[in-house]
Amino acid sequence: MITKNDANELLNADIVEFMDCIKKINQDRIKEVTYSKNVFLPLTHICRNSCGYCNFKQSPENTLNLLMDENQVRNLLNKANEYNCTEALFTFGESADEVEEVKAKLDEYSFSSMVEYVHHLSGISLEEYEILPHTNMGIISRKDLQYLSQVNSSMGLMLETTNKHLLKTVVHKDSPTKDPVKRIKFIEDAGKEKIPFTTGMLVGIGESSDDWVDTLFTIKKLNDKYGHIQEIIIQNFKPKENTPMADYPEVQVTDLLKLTILASLMFDDVSIQIPPNLNNNLVSLFALLGADDFGGISPLTDDYINPELPWPTVSNLERQLATVDYTLKERLPVYSKYLSEEYLSKDVLDVALRIKKRNNIH
Repeated sequence: MITKNDANELLNADIVEFMDCIKKINQDRIKEVTYSKNVFLPLTHICRNSCGYCNFKQSPENTLNLLMDENQVRNLLNKANEYNCTEALFTFGESADEVEEVKAKLDEYSFSSMVEYVHHLSGISLEEYEILPHTNMGIISRKDLQYLSQVNSSMGLMLETTNKHLLKTVVHKDSPTKDPVKRIKFIEDAGKEKIPFTTGMLVGIGESSDDWVDTLFTIKKLNDKYGHIQEIIIQNFKPKENTPMADYPEVQVTDLLKLTILASLMFDDVSIQIPPNLNNNLVSLFALLGADDFGGISPLTDDYINPELPWPTVSNLERQLATVDYTLKERLPVYSKYLSEEYLSKDVLDVALRIKKRNNIH
């Protein structure tokens, strides 16, 4: 078992000293990396938070589409079926329905809240198109989590970091729900509701290596208690134009590599995900160091969180992985070990099993 002291020593070691760790990671390991084929549905760009690194958020005055309507969602789901997508990724700004213009649009659509609206759209995706919903919508109540779990195969929220001091800096000073205490409670609530869950860390926004260790151990403590975390994203900060952090430096690649090794050693039964569009041309190296998942990749829609960094194609990733004798395998948005009524509603489980059989997904 790795202690916090062990973890700090690993992160402070020279990369060449990691060779024994790399051998341990690859010993008896299946040489494959997984991904899910998704359609990205950014319902609204309105958000309560104003993070220093984010350009997803828009104001009601400058947004091109205040709130996607049902027909827009259906059109994308139709196209997603043509591409055999298995995941409908519903993403939108946190507490968007607190904004008057969004609230008015929801009233026009005959819904009282974003939670009610995404529940409706998830049901359409699940029942009419047999595409499994995965929702990222920020912090909501445990009651709302339970409500959405009826029609979602999995859900997610990035912990990002346990560093509370960033709430006083340009990073999160205008983002009240980026408080680590609130985010940890939300991830714990998802565990109590037995929701297959994706979380992770955002690396390079002003935190220290001690914070990296603390963040990983916090996630491990939650998963040891509830067993609901299916994957951990190690996401590197990328500066974006026209944001307060546009001139911030990127994290060193060697630090990302070390974190990948550390996370792989700490989590035996949880996938470690590296976003391939943020690390293109390095994915084979990350695979050798323990990254075994690339997350959702869409043949149809952009990564609206990082629109300037398009997803690499599946064939591109296959070619890169082949250079180190690894293969790329498609998965569902919910991992196989959660395909039971302990974690999924009967409706979601039935659809997931049908998709798995129909598309020959492991």
